Amino acid sequence: MMLENKVVIVSGIGSGLGQELSTLAAKEGASAVVLAARTPAKLDTAEAEIKALGLGTAILKVPTDISSEEQCLALAAQTVAEFGRIDVLINSAYDPGSFAPIEQANLDGWRRAMDVNFFGTMQLTQACIPSMKESGGGAVVMIGTMVEHKPMATQGGYGASKSALRSATKHLALELGRYNIRVNSCHMGWMWGPNVEGYFAWQAKESGKSQEELISQVTRNIPLGVIPDDGDCARAALFLASDYACVVTGASLDVNGGEFMPV
Repeated sequence: MMLENKVVIVSGIGSGLGQELSTLAAKEGASAVVLAARTPAKLDTAEAEIKALGLGTAILKVPTDISSEEQCLALAAQTVAEFGRIDVLINSAYDPGSFAPIEQANLDGWRRAMDVNFFGTMQLTQACIPSMKESGGGAVVMIGTMVEHKPMATQGGYGASKSALRSATKHLALELGRYNIRVNSCHMGWMWGPNVEGYFAWQAKESGKSQEELISQVTRNIPLGVIPDDGDCARAALFLASDYACVVTGASLDVNGGEFMPV
């Protein structure tokens, strides 16, 4: 099992990738999964999903807005108080910002996205580093986006915030390697899950096209021919968090079915 006996924090628990990450961490042997999100009901849902596995995984729920430094510090402190250490941090929390062409964008939306996606993620990472140092190492995985590499209309603010995070990830990997703390990032493209399902349903209603036709317009640009399932994307992130990637740090893993291939 990839995460056997590890204490894993997952931020951004929701109905899509965040919940998949937390459930899969339990399946992969984590001794404890710490659930963090702004909405307590989402934490309850994730807790129920993990308990339903019947694995006896310890669970800690901590309502957390990562844009608050105080709440980030409290999350790390509660984890250490409950389980003694932090082995893995998966930074999945995000804010999409405002969707508009850059020339018309409300930059307050950009600032909100930056406060969560960049500064919030960095605050939570800073809060967890001392415990990882004390226990002799750890792994941090940043959840990024294909939009950093392949611009998409109206997502400039979101892409900019994640691009800043990608750069900081490389610097963190350089700084923390001496402490056996690995820092990597996964860059997700389209992910099939509740959010994307809802998007295609809305697009079908707005455009008059069938969902099948809209999906085919997307998948024709994906060499594997499918929109990756969010559970499969979660597996890629957990690989980077696991000891299978024990000599991987500062890496950027594209998880998009081949839609974007860096050279």
